[in-house]
Amino acid sequence: MEIGWIGTGIMGAPMARRLLRAGHRVRVFNRTPEKARVLAADGATVVADAVEAARGAAAVFIMAPDTPDVESVVTRIEPALERGQLVIDMSTIAPEAERAIAARCAAAGASYLDAPVSGGEGGAIEGTLTIMVGGEAEVFERARPLLEPLGRRITHMGPAGAGQATKLANQIAVALALEAAAEAILFARESGLDPARVLEAIGAGAAGSWQLANLGPKIIARDYRPGFFIKLMRKDLRLVEEAAERNRLALPGLKLMASMFNTAGALGHDLDGTQAVAAALDRLAVLK
Repeated sequence: MEIGWIGTGIMGAPMARRLLRAGHRVRVFNRTPEKARVLAADGATVVADAVEAARGAAAVFIMAPDTPDVESVVTRIEPALERGQLVIDMSTIAPEAERAIAARCAAAGASYLDAPVSGGEGGAIEGTLTIMVGGEAEVFERARPLLEPLGRRITHMGPAGAGQATKLANQIAVALALEAAAEAILFARESGLDPARVLEAIGAGAAGSWQLANLGPKIIARDYRPGFFIKLMRKDLRLVEEAAERNRLALPGLKLMASMFNTAGALGHDLDGTQAVAAALDRLAVLK
């Protein structure tokens, strides 16, 4: 299938690469051209404009940082959209924005899905992402063969925007589980324990989580290389806060974690992995 892929950052590049390896013809565009050129060795056609990526493609994927970025891409490619084209946004943005974009694409005759992902760079590389999809059920079934090389769990969550709402719920759970892992490790270290042995002891029990198992060892090693940037988690939690306010929800754990990730960003960790929230905790928690 002829595919256009717009956005080849830390997540987008390995996801586009998996579609290439599945046998699809992929045209890639990124605002920073060198990030797209790395895919040429995998057989991608690197193009100079988002419109060129989208024009004539059976499916167009978008993987951009924030709501205004996706809206800008859609505005750019909208005149080139054709009846029957499939547009799939795999970014994490505001649910209400996705509903508006879906209506714009429908007016152009194209079908639209919001399909944000969870699983970080490792999941993008291995094709084990969790994909949460909003849009019409028939369109979801059309898109499923394209999503299968990218994810292990692919779930249709409801109409346009439902994928994004699910991703925001996911980010609440992820952020709080990561804080729990960081606090447990800090407590273990300050109690004179070997944190690695503590992880081994508690990880298989009721305290176990993906965050503890995968990011716990990195926290212990103070290895903050990114699988998912602090700055992107800060953006995601901002989106959750905005949605919670619209729904008149008070979420105290969310408020705590938004503050913790903002602190990590202020301490210079925006381009580190989310596990660097532990560095902020180290600065704030020890009262000695």
